[in-house]
Amino acid sequence: MAAFSEKKPTEVATLGGGCFWCLEAVFSDLHGVLRVQSGYAGGTIPNPTYQQVCTGTTGHAEVVQITFEPTIISYSTLLDVFFGIHDPTTLNRQGEDIGTQYRSVIFCHSQEQKEMAQQKIKEIEQEALWDDPVVTAVEEFINFYPAEEYHRNYFALNPDNSYCRMVISPKVAKFRTKFTDLLRSGKN
Repeated sequence: MAAFSEKKPTEVATLGGGCFWCLEAVFSDLHGVLRVQSGYAGGTIPNPTYQQVCTGTTGHAEVVQITFEPTIISYSTLLDVFFGIHDPTTLNRQGEDIGTQYRSVIFCHSQEQKEMAQQKIKEIEQEALWDDPVVTAVEEFINFYPAEEYHRNYFALNPDNSYCRMVISPKVAKFRTKFTDLLRSGKN
């Protein structure tokens, strides 16, 4: 009789911190992350397109939805990475990406995630890591719409794109230096 392997439980995190290409490139490198999908969350219209979200009128944020194994990487650690790779003090912008679709936001899938996110923000503010207050919104998860196919694995598939070279590559390099112990084998 064949032995069955026990399926490990997974959880989902949905985070927005600027361009989803940047977030996807970073979170895809983490050991314990099974899937990262770029998309849109928090808006008012179903199945928005990238063009609609870019207008800033739909209420959606560019996000990544991360499926992870909490026995390997915790939600708290994902939040550490999240706050380590973007500026949570700029309202509706990250660098030159400006608009509500680029806001810093955590969409919580449970009360536990909400409490952990609020606690993490308190810790960051107490440590005075930033000169300005954290403006990251903590909201209940309501919806997620996957981004169009051409957005998926954008950095990996387009490393020579000027945005990838000038914005994403430095962010990924900084992340890999700061979070070396969390990387998948062979990523450092």
